[in-house]
Amino acid sequence: MNIELKSKIQNDKYTNYVYDTFDIQNREETIVSIPMNLDGLNSFDWNIGVIYGGSGCGKSTILNTLGGVKEIEFDKEKALISNFDWLEPEQASRVLTSIGLSSVPTWLRPFHLLSNGEQYRATLAYTIAKANDGDIILIDEYTSVVDRDVAKAMSFALQKYIRRENKKIILASCHFDIMEWLLPDWTYSPEIGGSIVRADLLRLGRPEISLQVSRVEAETFDLFKKHHYLTEDVNETYIFLLFEWNDKPIAMSVIGRHIGRNNVEKSFRGSRVVVLPDYQGMGIGSKISEFSAGIIKNTGGKYYTKTINPALGEYRNKTIEKWKPTVFNGKLRMHTNNHSKVYSKLKQRASYCHEYIGDGIEGYGELLLPIQQLRNNNVVNKEIFTKFFG
Repeated sequence: MNIELKSKIQNDKYTNYVYDTFDIQNREETIVSIPMNLDGLNSFDWNIGVIYGGSGCGKSTILNTLGGVKEIEFDKEKALISNFDWLEPEQASRVLTSIGLSSVPTWLRPFHLLSNGEQYRATLAYTIAKANDGDIILIDEYTSVVDRDVAKAMSFALQKYIRRENKKIILASCHFDIMEWLLPDWTYSPEIGGSIVRADLLRLGRPEISLQVSRVEAETFDLFKKHHYLTEDVNETYIFLLFEWNDKPIAMSVIGRHIGRNNVEKSFRGSRVVVLPDYQGMGIGSKISEFSAGIIKNTGGKYYTKTINPALGEYRNKTIEKWKPTVFNGKLRMHTNNHSKVYSKLKQRASYCHEYIGDGIEGYGELLLPIQQLRNNNVVNKEIFTKFFG
């Protein structure tokens, strides 16, 4: 099947110049033919399809033929999460988290104050959540306006959610670098024509990335603190670990002493784990938390965590070979000290509390040295190679 786009032309001296100069036959109508051979889509089960090719090859036209992309307009007077008002608050937060937009402060900002990457994820989440059961979700210009590493992170989060919810989505994109992160079930290129191509990328496994970890000064946390739900300042004597991907800061882990435990010198707690919104949804938060715990464990120390983040907490509940629930897991713990009012309110909610029991990680002990010693020796900077998506 071909889509034919016809349009009348009003000839004048400009068109006549082109006809004469380039020896083109005079015409009063222009016709653009776009191959659209998607007939085989009903012959197999699928969740994700990608129509790819350069600008002007007909990707958007094909989507319009399939039903068109729905226009979305967010209310500038409302917080982002309030725009999902046909859902219950817990459902809305779950949708945003599933698409990789799990930064609680971001939920409370209006759409127009979000970054390009956050806006794109919010639009995706809205479009997907609005779709009825059985609808094919259509997304045009997929990842065209975001950084390429952000596009990869977004694609990985999206494909996880689409497959878990057993939805169908077709994305049009001029970028091929997202394919191994989206793991599409089929692809189609109107530039090449022919028929749809069943993808074999799922057999290749998920991609690996390498992160660089550095011990940094406390003020580096200023880049990340607005993306965490706790607002009080972090003790400057804590251990601050910065994680970078392709020389871009993407996450931070903050490790503090666990006051109140019997062996204070060897007892630590995860104070903060923050992943910048553009890189959420890839499992980075849980992995850097385990990395932090692993280097503490290798020194003979104990590592404890407490969070009200349901995604991270449920992950630890399920990963019993690495995390052991403490006696406080899931229990209400009342506020008894002088923390901020915000933190006081949070402490009165049931939290996920765990002790790390996984393997220790060798080779990173210098990251835990006193900061003054590291200042004298220059900041410790090491590569960590972690398969995040196994």
